[in-house]
Amino acid sequence: MRFPPPTFLLGFTKGCISCIQRKYSLKPEQLLKLPKRYLGQPSPFTHPQCLKPDEGVTVWYDYSRPAHSALHSSFLQSLVEFKSRGKNRIRPMRHLVQQLRLVKSQAEIELMKQAGRISSQAFIQTMRCGKAPVKEAFLYAKFDFESRARGADILAFPPVVAGGNRATTLHYVKNNQIIKCGEMVLLDGGCEASCYVSDITRTWPVNGRFTASQEALYQAVLDVQKSCLSLCFPGTSLENIYSHMLTLIARKLKDLMIVPRGFNDSQLFKAARKYCPHHVGHYLGMDVHDTPDVSRSIPLQPGMVITIEPGIYIPENDTEAPEQFRGLGIRIEDDVVITEQCPVILSADCPKEIYEIQQVLEKRN
Repeated sequence: MRFPPPTFLLGFTKGCISCIQRKYSLKPEQLLKLPKRYLGQPSPFTHPQCLKPDEGVTVWYDYSRPAHSALHSSFLQSLVEFKSRGKNRIRPMRHLVQQLRLVKSQAEIELMKQAGRISSQAFIQTMRCGKAPVKEAFLYAKFDFESRARGADILAFPPVVAGGNRATTLHYVKNNQIIKCGEMVLLDGGCEASCYVSDITRTWPVNGRFTASQEALYQAVLDVQKSCLSLCFPGTSLENIYSHMLTLIARKLKDLMIVPRGFNDSQLFKAARKYCPHHVGHYLGMDVHDTPDVSRSIPLQPGMVITIEPGIYIPENDTEAPEQFRGLGIRIEDDVVITEQCPVILSADCPKEIYEIQQVLEKRN
């Protein structure tokens, strides 16, 4: 039996273990012998540099949950012994890797442009096929099919396909109800292509036309989103844009008389948090919520990719809101590359203006 060359592996993941077992037809008991045979003779922790008590050595160790506890334990014991010597240090690799992933190269941005184009076209085709009444599951399947047909490897995450009042539930993923005539559907979806993802949200009326109240609330969210996009430049932060979003949403709620005109600033801010209980966006890359340990308060830099996704959600049982707005949930989300000049919208091909959406819906099958 041939074995791979010696490799210094720390923090095994399920993928590594299963690949090794499958490729080399190893039984679990044989797998346990690998560290001693290849990684422990000589042990990397007995290297002369590691044995100098007056000179510290840093080992970058991944603390992710081990897939093979016995194999993990054999490394853990060596690490404890290593750390007890002199000034040796063990540092988690997670934060280092996330810093490396935060700013994208031009090649990475090109891959993310591809993912954005694929998802944008999938959205258009999904909009065109769903006449009311339509099943959420049908729109889910259509979006999945159109994404893969255009080159996506998989969907980036289980999409939200929420009709009517279900759109006021942020993480609704059952996608098993019927969307009635007169209701809108909120679709939050994206794809993965060449290991990079997209994350887009659009909301549209399944019968092809916005009602007056739907149009008013939609335009309010769109105005907020456009204003937030205008702030996507180096030096600002997601936290700054979030504060701006809440200020604008509070103003829109007041203009639409969803909250009393007599509300003071504190009450308006509280109302904005109530009707938009999530952040304005997150970092995007190889994962949907990429680099999750990186603060949203750091200044944006050229090459970073973020989402901008304001929303307003008014549950149908909210008796404090005007009746015509109850049961409406609207979110508009785009993927944005920070540059030295204007931000680049990776999802620009996906229609979001009211007239653009209605033009797409007029061409339905």
